Amino acid sequence: MDRYPPIADHGLVGNLQTAALISSKGVLDWFAAPRFDSPSVFAALLDHDNGGYFRLAPVESNPTYRQMYYPDSAVLVTRFLSEDGVGEVIDWMPPHTDTAATDRHTLIRVIRAVRGTVRFTLDCRPRFDYGRATHELRVDGQDAEFHAPGATLHLRALFPLHRTGDDVQGSVTLQAGESSGAVLTFCAPGGDAPEAPTADALTEELWRTVDFWQSWVRKSTYKGRWPDIVRRSAITLKLLTYAPTGGLVAAATMGLPEQVGGERNWDYRFTWVRDASLSVRALLDLGFTEEAQAFTNWLGERLRERLDAPGERLQIMYRIDGDPRLTEEILEHFEGYRGSSPVRAGNAAMDQLQLDIYGEAFYALSQARSVGVQPGYDGWKAAARTLDWLCDNWNRPDEGIWETRGGRKEFTYSRVMTWVAFDQGLRLAEQFSRPADVARWRAARDAVLEQIMTRGWSEKEQALVQHYDGDVLDASLLVIPRVGLLGPKDPRWLSTLDAIDRKLVSDSLVYRYDPAASPDGLRGSEGTFSLCSFLYVDALARAGRLRQARYAFEKMLTYANHVGLFAEEIGPSGEQLGNFPQAFTHLSLIMAATSLDDALDAAAQRP
Repeated sequence: MDRYPPIADHGLVGNLQTAALISSKGVLDWFAAPRFDSPSVFAALLDHDNGGYFRLAPVESNPTYRQMYYPDSAVLVTRFLSEDGVGEVIDWMPPHTDTAATDRHTLIRVIRAVRGTVRFTLDCRPRFDYGRATHELRVDGQDAEFHAPGATLHLRALFPLHRTGDDVQGSVTLQAGESSGAVLTFCAPGGDAPEAPTADALTEELWRTVDFWQSWVRKSTYKGRWPDIVRRSAITLKLLTYAPTGGLVAAATMGLPEQVGGERNWDYRFTWVRDASLSVRALLDLGFTEEAQAFTNWLGERLRERLDAPGERLQIMYRIDGDPRLTEEILEHFEGYRGSSPVRAGNAAMDQLQLDIYGEAFYALSQARSVGVQPGYDGWKAAARTLDWLCDNWNRPDEGIWETRGGRKEFTYSRVMTWVAFDQGLRLAEQFSRPADVARWRAARDAVLEQIMTRGWSEKEQALVQHYDGDVLDASLLVIPRVGLLGPKDPRWLSTLDAIDRKLVSDSLVYRYDPAASPDGLRGSEGTFSLCSFLYVDALARAGRLRQARYAFEKMLTYANHVGLFAEEIGPSGEQLGNFPQAFTHLSLIMAATSLDDALDAAAQRP
């Protein structure tokens, strides 16, 4: 077993309340429960010795590994090919379709011999509470129970188990056509133990889960050129959504590094207003209206709950249930992925001032109107009062979209998105004939635009730049033609796009900002940012540079992992870096694909 497999060497399974990563060698090395943002039960990705893992794989010393998803589903199939036989592990989590929050979560692992004779071994080593809690173990034949403070883990197998210290092992030999399996259930203490599984029951559950996902995918209206990767991205966004509230986590993991050995190791298992708001447009582009509406409802609750409170009207991120408390701690007992420390749980950036989030929030509310989602009277009053507040508060330095920890600046992207907030608010007020101080909003919108064009423009670079006090370029500004601040062929925008192409693009991969002028106050470097690479495709398509856009998009797709998933960044040798899989990357892939499809279709219709 590899101590630290590549980040990209994993598939994702989940049940719409939490998720697990499983490597192509059959090792479950990340799982937190009962929610995405709960303490881990298995975290070998962050510390091989102390994090815990659950391996179920053949004994063969050097088989060939293959991994795939059952078509249009979140059922993961890991295959092991050798001269003596071919085996499979099929992993899935039955989805919680009633959307009620629960403390009971099940992961099913079915094993099969496809050809020849295959001997599978099981090694289950949970480490509760980020490896800090001890547990008691009871083993009885084919059943094992791990009891820790606040949690019980039940392991029910179709073959004998035995105790090895505080862990459980087992093995079974299968002939071609035979199958077996194990069921892992996390539940709160005192809950009823799950029933012993049968082969027939597991088969029924498998097809029930496949049917759930395939039925959901059939709702997609996408008819474009890249159906497989677009559907996989949509399923990934769905897997990263906490169904009880509609909150979308930024990624399934925490602590995975943006640079191996570096200190940019953040916890992304929370709902960022920015990321989740942009997902609304991506999901609507594919016809998934229920998920878009669920998040706008979540967002509306956040707007309403702080109307009469002092300070900011929105926090940049929340727990998936809307709780604003995300206290950051360092897990000093974890060595980190390949020695990348510190490992952080929680996120201290929650207290940062990032004014762009108001633009993303109103962008989401405005996009939702296209499918008939409109704010009720109370919801509108909350939105209107937020814009009234923003009129008095938009012109402040902040930490910016990249959550810099080097001090506040007047970031251009933050100004762009405050312009979007006023612009979309005015559109909503007019469309739904809602009461609003439109004269004041319009004056603020126009003042933001004038400031951006005078102070955000660099004569040296002939481009809009990252902040008003320098000439650093920033790829976040690639969103400008999408949100309408400038037209996609406006001379100032095309000049900015050319400058980004010169300074930030490397073989179609895009850095967030000049790597030599990092503003984030942290040591080390990072890879190219996949969100920005797909925004670059989007901007190229809108500018009519279709050959360049399509080539850049197709090259980006070659960096997807073996099952179509992306992390946050791409490193110098093409490896995926950062938390995995990342919602920002997958939603921007969808946005780029739909924009490029539309542009190519329009070009094909022209004489």
